[in-house]
Amino acid sequence: MNLELDFYVDINQIKWFRRELLTWGEKHRRKFPWRNTKDAYAILVAELMLQKTNALLVAPLYEKFMEQYPTVEALAEAQFTDIKNILQPLGLSFRAERLYKTAKILIEEYQGKIPNTEAELVKLPGVGKYTARSICANAFGQSKAVIDTNVARIFERFFGFEGGRVKSRCPLLWQAAEEIAPENNVGIWNLTLFDFGAGVCTAKNPHCGDCVLREQCEFVAEE
Repeated sequence: MNLELDFYVDINQIKWFRRELLTWGEKHRRKFPWRNTKDAYAILVAELMLQKTNALLVAPLYEKFMEQYPTVEALAEAQFTDIKNILQPLGLSFRAERLYKTAKILIEEYQGKIPNTEAELVKLPGVGKYTARSICANAFGQSKAVIDTNVARIFERFFGFEGGRVKSRCPLLWQAAEEIAPENNVGIWNLTLFDFGAGVCTAKNPHCGDCVLREQCEFVAEE
């Protein structure tokens, strides 16, 4: 990848950043049921359930949901009220609506198969750029980097640049994500960033003293 970035980042710093984070991830990446599969349907369900909530809250409900609706066909044939009742503990009823509508569309327009391109995935209810790219990376092994608030925070702090107010729509951050990601195993890389942002480089009270990146981190240098 040789993007012309709107900020300067030394390639050696990027390589160091990748190496340190991936080494950290080998011991600290979290184990969730949707991370143990390449089944595109299971990953799509997880991504829609994870929107605007905590993964720890989703995990037990996800397993119950997948037992009840193990396939697109099973979900498409379900009663909407049953789907809504299972997901009720997560709040925000849009999850049930999106899953229900998505299953119907997949049966009617895609013969029950999950699209394997970002362009097709974003046509589904509730699937934006981030969700589509996560599915592409985790289900189909594609080199699709992602940006969410956790990933944006790590990049901004470590490299010392500032993205836009709405991180998910910031071209600079998406550009940086593409440049910084390794060429292989980008799904694992994305998960490593999520977990590092959730557990170490947190929004409040980050654990800088125990951070494997502190040696070259701009945020630590400014303290």
